[in-house]
Formats: sequence, C-alpha cells, structure tokens
Amino acid sequence: MATRPASSGAARDPTSTPSTASTDAPVAGHVLGIDCATEACSVALYEGAELVSGTYEVIGRGHAERLVPMIAELPGRGHANRILVSLGPGSFTGVRIGLAVGRALGLAWGAEVRGYPTLALVAGQAIAEREGPVTVCMNGGHGEWFVQNFDACGVAEDEVRSLPPEAAREARRHRRIAGSRATDLAAIGGDDCEALNVLPDARSLGSLAEAHLTADLGPIYGRPPDAILPGERR
Repeated sequence: MATRPASSGAARDPTSTPSTASTDAPVAGHVLGIDCATEACSVALYEGAELVSGTYEVIGRGHAERLVPMIAELPGRGHANRILVSLGPGSFTGVRIGLAVGRALGLAWGAEVRGYPTLALVAGQAIAEREGPVTVCMNGGHGEWFVQNFDACGVAEDEVRSLPPEAAREARRHRRIAGSRATDLAAIGGDDCEALNVLPDARSLGSLAEAHLTADLGPIYGRPPDAILPGERR
C-alpha cells in the first residue's frame, strides 16, 4: 500500500460490508492504519490502496480509551492482514499506545506490522494537496518544535530534530511548511513562507512515501525522555 502519489479514494459507506469481511480472521488485502501520536487520533481501513472507511478525531487526551473502540467501529471490526502504525515523534504516551495496540492486533491476527514516522505522513498529506517540497513543523515539548525537511516525493532530506523556535527557523529549507506549528514557524520564517496547519491522519496513508515504512517498531521520540533513571545520562 502506501505508495506516493496514490489516491486514498472516496470512503465507502461504513454500514456496507467489505468483500469477504469477517470478524473471525483478518481479510487478505486489507490494511489497517493507526495514528495516535499527537492530539489527533485516527484509524483507517484500506483494501489495497483504496480507503474503505476511517475515523479522525482531535481528542487531546484519552487515546487509550478511544483507539480500540474506533478500530472496532470499522467494517469487519478493522480486521486486516497488514497494520501500519505511527512511530512518532509526538506524545510519548500516544506513541506507546499506538504501538502497543498495533503489536497486539498483529499478534492476534497473524498480521504483518509496519511502522512509519509521524512527520513523514504529514509531509505526504501536504504534498498530496499540492506537489512540491515541504518542511514539517510539529509541536514538541518544553517549548521546542519537531522539524524535518522533505523533498517533492515525500522522502526525508534530514533527521527529525527537536529545536527551539529560532533554531527551527534556521533549519527550515522550504517555503511551504506543514504541521501543527506551521503557522508559528511561518510567522518567524519570512514573508515567503506558506503554512498548512494539519495533524497526521491515518485516512491519508495513501500519500505516505513507501521508503518510510519499516519493520523496526522502535518508537521515535525525537528528544530525550523527561524522566530518567538514577545514574543515567540524557
């Protein structure tokens, strides 16, 4: 799935039954997308590259309580033979919740589980709206922003970094900026900046560059944890 550019297609009637859908086993060719690394929580069910159904909610907190019911509300209770889940960076708690649910469902269904970076999905969403390179800027922590640059194909040009605003301004390579902090970075970036305020949405996984999918499900935190064990270094 997740090849760019690829249209997600129009969502089908969620009350209809997908072909060969079953509540007892994953459906061959179906892909379940999970993204709850930010204040947004979203799930999507695909048949190949076509979006079957999906839900997107900006909830702030409460991902642990909302995510599984959202999956269960999908056609066939979201059963799929492939699962794509966000690795972060974003909320430490949200990243861990998404990965835990993705791994658990993969084990229960015998499904392949792959991860993707949160900022790469945001870049894909921006490029799907209008082609061209983009800088993604998302809310980090402690007054910093996650910043990463992407080429016109949605492939990362550098590593994600957690930076204070002035350093983020220096790290920006492209006039188009997407993400939850796009407007803020554009305001200090110069008159040529164009902002697209957007949060990651699993219903847009068709716009994710294939190069970002990975079997390594290690979370991407983007910055050191707030708490460390005695004797550890940041």
